[in-house]
Amino acid sequence: MSKILSIGTAVPQYRHRQQDILGFMQRVYALDEVNRRKLKFLYRQSGIETRYSVIPDYSLPAADWKFYTPSENLEPFPTLEQRMSWYRSHAASLSMNAIQNCLNKLSKQSISHLITVSCTGMSAPGLDIELLDLLQLPVTTQRTSINFMGCYAAIHALKLADAICKADNNANVLIVCTELCTLHFQKEHTIDNITSSLLFADGSAALLVSGNNELPGLKMDSFYSVVAPRGKSDMAWELSSTGFQMTLTSYVADLIEEDFGGLVNDSLGAGKLNKEDITHWCIHPGGKKILESVHNSLGFGNGQLNTCYDILNDYGNMSSPTVLFVLEKIMEALPDNEPATIFGAAFGPGLTMETFILSA
Repeated sequence: MSKILSIGTAVPQYRHRQQDILGFMQRVYALDEVNRRKLKFLYRQSGIETRYSVIPDYSLPAADWKFYTPSENLEPFPTLEQRMSWYRSHAASLSMNAIQNCLNKLSKQSISHLITVSCTGMSAPGLDIELLDLLQLPVTTQRTSINFMGCYAAIHALKLADAICKADNNANVLIVCTELCTLHFQKEHTIDNITSSLLFADGSAALLVSGNNELPGLKMDSFYSVVAPRGKSDMAWELSSTGFQMTLTSYVADLIEEDFGGLVNDSLGAGKLNKEDITHWCIHPGGKKILESVHNSLGFGNGQLNTCYDILNDYGNMSSPTVLFVLEKIMEALPDNEPATIFGAAFGPGLTMETFILSA
């Protein structure tokens, strides 16, 4: 049996109000008055108040921009090379902040495995080697990188850590999910680009998973996943010369509403549980419509997804770390010595739906 001992989260220094990002994107898209009003309506309905970014520009006048060119057409527009340079400059330090907030139950010397997760920056040597150096871990530390899986990748990392700890009860696995989504905003006025600029943000989350059953923590009971192939073209993440390009259609929310209830039943059945056994719901807040679809699919009343809505409001969608921000808040609120059963889920390209069940 493996346990989550602790979670640490971190965000970049630049906190942007949603209305400030709206003003920035209205300028970037060079919209007429009608489309400016339409974009304003979408931002107001997003369920997001603030987001964080390694880029200061979204709340600054053009003369003070650091990442984008302050010209009328933003040319030269940031290249993929520039975006990856910023990723290499910021990802490791943000990751270390999350790790420092996580390592409160075991020393870094006890870490046997390191799993890094990201879909917003890639290089070799990559983030795993940087963190190995910064943490001064032994060069024999076993490393794994999970790349380009998107918002559900944290659950995939948890499954991998669970397998490692079940194979070796002396294993202590550090998982680090770091995404700098705002590096990839685009200037063309398309529905996919609007959705990306509306939702995504930067953040990092670190977890410590141990095979030592004597330590206090959340037990990882079971995992379940399914791919809905008919949604394959509705959520995608592609490389381009001007950064990574997101496809996210409104049909994703419809698919989740249609399929999620059945997925939950199958996942609970595999864990020999019923929906009534779940005390906390840890759903990836991919967007307001996603959470509304989950709410409808499961026939919820009010309140079951409040923590998910709170994270969306305060941070936006940070891709892979986001569900862990929700889990951290749930863990902080758990009463001591009271049983709890947590159901978690996240969604990503494929359309992939991943779930987990934890217990305290």
